[in-house]
Amino acid sequence: MAVAAMEEITESRLLLAEYDRMKEEQRARIGFRDNLLYFTLAASTAVLAIAVQNGQTQLLLAVPVICLVLGWTYLVNDQKISAVGCYVRDQLGPRLAELSGARGAVFGWETYHREGAGRITRKRLQIAVDLFTYLALPMICVIAFWCSSAVQPLLVIVSLAQTLALPVLGWQFLRYAER
Repeated sequence: MAVAAMEEITESRLLLAEYDRMKEEQRARIGFRDNLLYFTLAASTAVLAIAVQNGQTQLLLAVPVICLVLGWTYLVNDQKISAVGCYVRDQLGPRLAELSGARGAVFGWETYHREGAGRITRKRLQIAVDLFTYLALPMICVIAFWCSSAVQPLLVIVSLAQTLALPVLGWQFLRYAER
């Protein structure tokens, strides 16, 4: 019986099982990534509301920390989502096509949806939203802090470090978007 079960395991079945797992991971990461954007906006709004209500402008420096940490996590998950798609298109699909003798591409959706009209516009709008959320919003908070009466030497150093880190994150978003 064990021999019969072993004989039923074929390379194509293993590749299809791998495909299912890869797509499962991709779906989970898409949900997590999308929720990160909402959570970033909610957390930033909460900090802004508390800072304004209590007149504690030094709290504005929490927004860049939120955006740096969650922005990096968003970017890493976005990269992994794309990597899964690339792996399916460039590795799994061709191997399954070869094994099955298929003349066309397998997993056609993986390439079809990338060729749709408006994709470049959607990508550009998404990078604009990402840069506003993870770069412009925290930078506005830093500038608001600098213009406040809460400026203290230690907090200025913290804000300068944030000011240096934010463009690095922004550059990573732009660099990744070029792919």
